[in-house]
Amino acid sequence: PCPLCCPQLEGLCSFLHVSTGPEQLLVRFCRWLLLLSPDLSYSSAAVLAEQLFLRRVLALTQPPSRHLMAALTLFCLKYSQPFCRVLVAAILREPGEGAEQVKLVCELVEECLEPDCVRLVLSQVLEVPLSEKLLPVAQAVLGRQVREPPPHPSGFPCQLRQRWSNEDLFSLLLPLFQEVLPAELFDLLVLTLCQQAPAFATSLNYAKLVSAVLTTYQGQVR
Repeated sequence: PCPLCCPQLEGLCSFLHVSTGPEQLLVRFCRWLLLLSPDLSYSSAAVLAEQLFLRRVLALTQPPSRHLMAALTLFCLKYSQPFCRVLVAAILREPGEGAEQVKLVCELVEECLEPDCVRLVLSQVLEVPLSEKLLPVAQAVLGRQVREPPPHPSGFPCQLRQRWSNEDLFSLLLPLFQEVLPAELFDLLVLTLCQQAPAFATSLNYAKLVSAVLTTYQGQVR
């Protein structure tokens, strides 16, 4: 665990002005965090996520700089759960369009976050009243659910094909190429979309999201 308790860590961050310091130093600090041993506790990582990124991200009026994006990516490599709980939750609950913030969340979902955190983001979307700005985030999550199909087992080494059938090899590989929502989360998504349909009757983003659900989970939608 981190030797500093959360109030001490908050005070240190405030003293060092980490929320407003140069973004180049932010990248170096996040690289150092990856090497830190033992890892930060969940609560300490959540404090750092807030102190390092919250003010910067909520203030965005244009795409994040490459330094800020690099720092976010580095932090998410090890501390994506507290990052989502603090930063993504704040973005989703922030009033207004928050166009750059939503684009950032979508990019993180598509490129950086592990499957469990992708599902966490969707659950966070469904915890707040559905709005036009949240629809692209839900669609980005669905975009992670189906990847390219696994390679055909006929191209595998003969030792593997002697031990397992083509069907068994395909079954073993499928989870590596496909992410599936838990049944309860999928049911909540469908229920929310059905309940909110009248409010989004003219929304192109809503139509795209429904189409993505029907395409991705066509065998489960009745």
